[in-house]
Amino acid sequence: MEDIEVFLAVIDAGSQTAAARRLGRSLQSVNRSLMTLERSVGVELVRRTTRQSFPTEAGLAFYRRVKPAVAQISEARLEAASQRAEPSGLLRIAAPVQFASAFIVPVIADFIARYPLIKAELKASDRAIDVVGDGFDIAIRIRELPDSSLKARRLGEIRTVVYGAPRYFARYGRPAHPDDLDRHQCVLRTTSGGEPAIWRFQIDGGIRTVRVNGCFETDNTAAFCAAARDGIGLGYGPFWQVRDLVNDGAIEIVLEEFEAPRMPIHAVFPPSGMPAAKTRLFADSLIDRLKHEQL
Repeated sequence: MEDIEVFLAVIDAGSQTAAARRLGRSLQSVNRSLMTLERSVGVELVRRTTRQSFPTEAGLAFYRRVKPAVAQISEARLEAASQRAEPSGLLRIAAPVQFASAFIVPVIADFIARYPLIKAELKASDRAIDVVGDGFDIAIRIRELPDSSLKARRLGEIRTVVYGAPRYFARYGRPAHPDDLDRHQCVLRTTSGGEPAIWRFQIDGGIRTVRVNGCFETDNTAAFCAAARDGIGLGYGPFWQVRDLVNDGAIEIVLEEFEAPRMPIHAVFPPSGMPAAKTRLFADSLIDRLKHEQL
């Protein structure tokens, strides 16, 4: 392994002298490592001149194969070493408002109880968070992620459902197909730009959007769910927000066979380096919690 690291340093630095300086070793030691490695693989890897060292064709192919592997081994060493120390310090977390109170806070409570040297700060907001610029260790995103330099880890997925109260169904009947929604009252979410209410469904193997209307509109999730519970109209949203109402029989799910594909939940991290042990362990705790939840 040491000889391979010397070889990589020589190629990266462009000469044995520069590599020796970078590694803090003597020129003779660097030369011995190169010769040992070449004897081991049975082929010349580096052409040496008095001023330059450059890879042979075989050396270049070897370099391209081993460099990523050495980087992974180095990262694995750091990860193993970080697990020896107890996580400590401030953990800064960002998450959507309702998801934060329902799932993130309970995990934080367990995490601090397990690692008492941890302090946590939670930013609960439904607005976009700049993970790097705002100095967060981890942020929760409930959506498909665009291409980004941020590192991401999938935590789970969320089911999106249509639901209504028994009293609503007794009065208006049940929709059998998403196209039936144009004849139903639907609870609407207030949008900043006044856009029409659009609900997503999976129909005939593809994703289709359906425009809905209703007599009640709100920007508050609790009021939205309450309106559906009280029979004002049909609701549409994450199952976890209404699962207690479903379990109590206050509302019922409809159009299950047309539900849109589940929405992924991701933890995203700053792009530089490997996440600290506290961040990685907190993400592990989130995954463990969410896999036991009805989302």
